[in-house]
Amino acid sequence: MASRMTELGEVVDVEARSERRRARSASEARRVQESWVAGAEKKALLWLAARTPPWIGPDHLTVLGFAAQVGAGACYALARWNRYALLGAILFLGLNWLGDSLDGTLARVRLQQRPRYGFYVDHMVDSFGALALMGGLALSGYMHPWIAAGLLVGFLMLSIQSYLATHTLGEFRLSFWRFGPTELRLLLAVGNLALLWKPRVHFLSGVYRLFDVGGAIGLAGMTLMVICFTAENTLRLYREERVPQ
Repeated sequence: MASRMTELGEVVDVEARSERRRARSASEARRVQESWVAGAEKKALLWLAARTPPWIGPDHLTVLGFAAQVGAGACYALARWNRYALLGAILFLGLNWLGDSLDGTLARVRLQQRPRYGFYVDHMVDSFGALALMGGLALSGYMHPWIAAGLLVGFLMLSIQSYLATHTLGEFRLSFWRFGPTELRLLLAVGNLALLWKPRVHFLSGVYRLFDVGGAIGLAGMTLMVICFTAENTLRLYREERVPQ
């Protein structure tokens, strides 16, 4: 009898934890931001949020971020005919950072959070924006279309992993192995400048397009991240929800 009561208690405890986790999945999930520039970026965003005009709201910034990412993709596509369009892509990447990063900070500073709405809209916008950006790279002539497609798939797989972890673990990860969206934008911006100088590089025993080499390395890293974080979270959930014997 005591054994059955213990098992019942364990089941109830597991169900209670699951309910709490579902309830806080999007609105109260712990944000994990451990990227290289996270500290400086947070200070800059708080400074900008305090000085943002009242008539500019979080939704305006979300639209700006999305439009800028589409603009960056368009500049990459135009770079096939005019390489100086790569400079336009850098400008749009900066505007994308401003809109995509400041919208949530502004909502928190002004106490205007809409957690479920913000979580859903922000990440759907990110997905469409990534499609536009990678589509532009695929058309640019500076990256093989299959590598661009692979990077898009890798981004979406990492996103799916992150969203599922948010729901099941109550933990929303904004960076992986010290790399986050801001670091990726910086790498792209530096890469754009390098393309103006040297679009092809020696790598191993051949000569390849710079963005093909960088994209292949990035794709390998993203694949490894997906595998490692999936294994880590699976083991963590297995240990937290053991089946009573």
